[in-house]
Amino acid sequence: RPRSLSSTLALPARRSSRPTSLLVVAASRDSDPSPLERAAAAGPYLIPLVDALGRGRFLFTQFPAFFGLLLTPVRPLAQLYYGLPFASLAVFFAVYLGIVQNASLPRFARLHAMQAILLDILLVLPSLLERVFGGAPRGGPGLDLYMSASSTIFLFVLACFFYGAGSALVGKAARLPLVADAAEAQTRF
Repeated sequence: RPRSLSSTLALPARRSSRPTSLLVVAASRDSDPSPLERAAAAGPYLIPLVDALGRGRFLFTQFPAFFGLLLTPVRPLAQLYYGLPFASLAVFFAVYLGIVQNASLPRFARLHAMQAILLDILLVLPSLLERVFGGAPRGGPGLDLYMSASSTIFLFVLACFFYGAGSALVGKAARLPLVADAAEAQTRF
């Protein structure tokens, strides 16, 4: 059997300094996110929060001081977001193409951004149900149910915002209910 040139010369095998597994690469890149990566991971959570503000209108009237103080920093962003035509679509694609699909960013930032996008997509479902049933009820038990459901949706999104953005800012990966598995499937590598 003929011997190869490398075995004849007794050359050592080439070793790569990079890990061979993509999962190891992702884990090593995500071990300690930089402040800029943390901000890129936390920022997209503003999208579902701003989109859910309309759902919180009943809570805003019941607790104006609390929610007014809590959401004062978001108000100028919401005015800009709703004031410019197609701003929501532009922001959606900017986050999806600029963060989620950007392989040069760590998986940490891409995973958080994908969870925020999926949470925002889930907010479309209550709007579709409203249109199917002819809008908000005008009174009676239907209005009570509508107010409760709308407030619950807003509080859920608000809790997801604080948990997701807070986790991102401290450099931890968050698993949001309803969207974490789908986000992980979209950002495997």
